Amino acid sequence: AAASEIGSARLRCEYADGPLAVQYIRPRLSWSNEAKSDKRGLRQSAYQVLVASAADELARDRGDLWDSGKVDGDASIQVEYAGRPLASRQRCFWKVRTWDQDGQPSLWSEPSRWTMGPLTPDDWQAKWIQAGSNNSAASPMPIFRRGFELSKPVRRAMLYVSGLGQHEVRLNGQKVGQAVIEPSWSNYRKTCYYRTSDVTALLRQGENAIGVMLGNGMYNVVGGRYIKFKGSFGPPKLICQLEVEHADGSRTVVTSDGSWKWSDGPIRFSCTFGGEDYDAREEQSGWGAAGFDDAAWSAVSDDVGPGGRLRSEI
Repeated sequence: AAASEIGSARLRCEYADGPLAVQYIRPRLSWSNEAKSDKRGLRQSAYQVLVASAADELARDRGDLWDSGKVDGDASIQVEYAGRPLASRQRCFWKVRTWDQDGQPSLWSEPSRWTMGPLTPDDWQAKWIQAGSNNSAASPMPIFRRGFELSKPVRRAMLYVSGLGQHEVRLNGQKVGQAVIEPSWSNYRKTCYYRTSDVTALLRQGENAIGVMLGNGMYNVVGGRYIKFKGSFGPPKLICQLEVEHADGSRTVVTSDGSWKWSDGPIRFSCTFGGEDYDAREEQSGWGAAGFDDAAWSAVSDDVGPGGRLRSEI
């Protein structure tokens, strides 16, 4: 049989490469068509998408979640998933093949994947917390921590966190992710974005610790230097949920709640328009690692949050 002159690559779900917390029950899929020859007039005339619940199912060319069948047309963006209903945290493995202008099928693409995020408010066990009830807009930026024990080997671990206005997370002393300013700004009374990270490699059986540093961002504009406006949704706060799957199939969930502690951090002033003051003398070495002595730290306060719906930032 003649070989197709196009092939599919750069598979994306909701415009992201392997997103970890998709919140749409009908995710939109896309791919790019790459030419296999220098012939002119190449185009896609049809496609087929397979979505499976496991990588080995997909490898056998089975789409137990969705097999689109051969669909005539040149669509390659915003192709809506139309298979079995998807659940919170479900992992989906998928691939695509296309037919060219002469009706010749391509090979299957390399596989890709996406993971569903928490789909309902009930999926969140965590609570919003803040550094006491009387911290003012001009206070030093707070740091938070919580030690915890994992009694079994870790198979997979996902971290969901929203620190307002900005957050930086550490697990066992290691920074989570490479982003500098997260999450994205929003009208926090309507939407609060959270970030999702696969933190499996940062955890271990035994004693662990999680630490979070907050900044004001656009959540709490303190002024005091150059300002364009002054306003606040309230003092900095966070919500955090760590979900750990163990090798035996059991789960451990670590959430932000009243068991966390806080202290003033080394950032003494933080303002989107006015800059930041950092005092290295106020650093507490190892505060985000296991074994740190936080006896002098204070208990956090529970908070209702700013009111906005938690939404995944893919």
